Amino acid sequence: MATLISVNVGMPKDVAWHGTTVHTGVWKQSVAGPVTARRLNLDGDGQGDLAGHGGEQRAVLVYQLDSYRHWQRHLRRDDFVHGQFGENLTVEGLPDDEVCVGDRYRIGEAVFEVTQPRVTCYRVGLRLGEPQMAALLVSHHRPGFYMRVLTEGRVQAGDEIVKLASGPEAMTVAEIDALLYLPGHAKDSLERALRIPALSPGWQGSFQAMLDDADGDSGDGSGGGSAAPSGNSGLTATAPPPAWRGFAPQQIVDIEPESVGIFSLTLASVDRKPLPAALPGQYIAIRLQPDQHDSPVIRNYSLSGQPGAETYRISVKQEPHGAASTYLRQRVKVGDVLDVAAPRGTFLLKDTDTPVLLLSAGVGATPVLAMLKALAARRSPRTVWWLHAARDGEHHPFADEVHTLLGQLPAGRSFVAYSAPLATDRLGVDYAFAGRFGPERIRDLKPPQDADAYLCGPDAFMKDMTAALQACGLSSARIHTEIFGATSAITPGVATGPTRAPHQPARVPDAGPAPGPTVSFARSGLTVPWHPAYGTLLDLAEACDVPVRWSCRTGVCHTCETALVTGRVAYAPEPLEPPAEGSALICCSTPPDDIVLDM
Repeated sequence: MATLISVNVGMPKDVAWHGTTVHTGVWKQSVAGPVTARRLNLDGDGQGDLAGHGGEQRAVLVYQLDSYRHWQRHLRRDDFVHGQFGENLTVEGLPDDEVCVGDRYRIGEAVFEVTQPRVTCYRVGLRLGEPQMAALLVSHHRPGFYMRVLTEGRVQAGDEIVKLASGPEAMTVAEIDALLYLPGHAKDSLERALRIPALSPGWQGSFQAMLDDADGDSGDGSGGGSAAPSGNSGLTATAPPPAWRGFAPQQIVDIEPESVGIFSLTLASVDRKPLPAALPGQYIAIRLQPDQHDSPVIRNYSLSGQPGAETYRISVKQEPHGAASTYLRQRVKVGDVLDVAAPRGTFLLKDTDTPVLLLSAGVGATPVLAMLKALAARRSPRTVWWLHAARDGEHHPFADEVHTLLGQLPAGRSFVAYSAPLATDRLGVDYAFAGRFGPERIRDLKPPQDADAYLCGPDAFMKDMTAALQACGLSSARIHTEIFGATSAITPGVATGPTRAPHQPARVPDAGPAPGPTVSFARSGLTVPWHPAYGTLLDLAEACDVPVRWSCRTGVCHTCETALVTGRVAYAPEPLEPPAEGSALICCSTPPDDIVLDM
């Protein structure tokens, strides 16, 4: 008979960690007497990070005494107390390899339904003082699980746990957990998991993405010849592996102006063999040497040419003080050779029959222009909206090109806004609206709610357009964005201060007689000598205030997965599942040689 041993609650608090402050509710304390289980949590309980914990699907966390005993042996510890693993209910019985998602239980007055395994997170390791704990919970098949509250009521230690119903498909918590985080994602298992109504929406979305990859639904397909994505699309967006490692020489064969301040370069292989096909929305990294006395400059540029073409075209906006864009505008010429990395990126046009919204501002038109070209090449019957914001006609790139492409689509429409049109700009011909795109303008257009939207432009533009589309009924899963600069940080629970520009680390360890390899953060424009004292690549990035994204810090969740433009990494510990080819998990890796990271 399963029994409730302890009820544990705790409100979030601030905890010092790695020189920062973490706001977390992982510290739970056993309480005496009855506690009411409510729809969102237990009375007296709270979560510090509602993005990863809490909510109706994760109202109550359960952990088993048998797992306590396992970890006491494995970690050689005898200091555990109930609530040590951040759980609300410590139970005798209900092992992870027997409890199934969708099972229902009565405990005291309340009725619960199992919804998902515990989400991997660094905070359980913080609570235990064991940094590898997130990976250990998965690899030992002892994650624990969440339940939602079907019937509110009081529970207390000593209550009998009565099983009321079994989940369909009979997939255990341990099986579901391994299906997401460990290698071997069998298609029939993914299909079974998606037939469990009780499985939380987040896990359903992950398994659907993995199933789509298994079915080959990973992109528009118009690029042709690209290998299937590697990596785990249930954890992070994936793309086909890059066609080559590092940088390869390519020759400039054409330079064309597009508008005031924007010009295009067409690149071909030096031997004139066709370049590997690119997918609509991908970008390339280019390594330049504007100053022979400084480190090379690496910049990413979206491909604006025809996907699958034998050449690559990039379109560049000359920034007033941009080292790379000024060099390309003023110093390179047709016939010059540049160092170019293979196309990569996860901002890809999906191969579906849903409507398409392509939204851009300024030079942000480049990746969505490639998508428009892919759709036009196939004479796609999909509804396609082109929405672009420019200052005026002189600052409107690709206008004629877009007009021609939309004419090849049976359901293509154009909505162009000029914020300050010139007297020579023709309303209804060159542009549709004077002013800026805003929530009211988007609402009045009534975009289809089942559309997939692709956004690229300045940060403020993408933030405003995302909010406007969501207000019109588009789900966040249907809104895809591409950022030219550094990506936004994900540091769950960590209190953040004012944003600092990336910089050399404040403390530089003694490198010894021989300097270590260099680590280049391409998007941040920073190159740093490596030293083992930094710990991991993630630790180094944090020391330099390079924007980082992470959650588990142990090679499980893949939140930190980063494109590896050139070089290789060594892992310690080895990740539970390798990242996509051409990428690295920076939370548990170091550089044996010089590397360039896309961050």
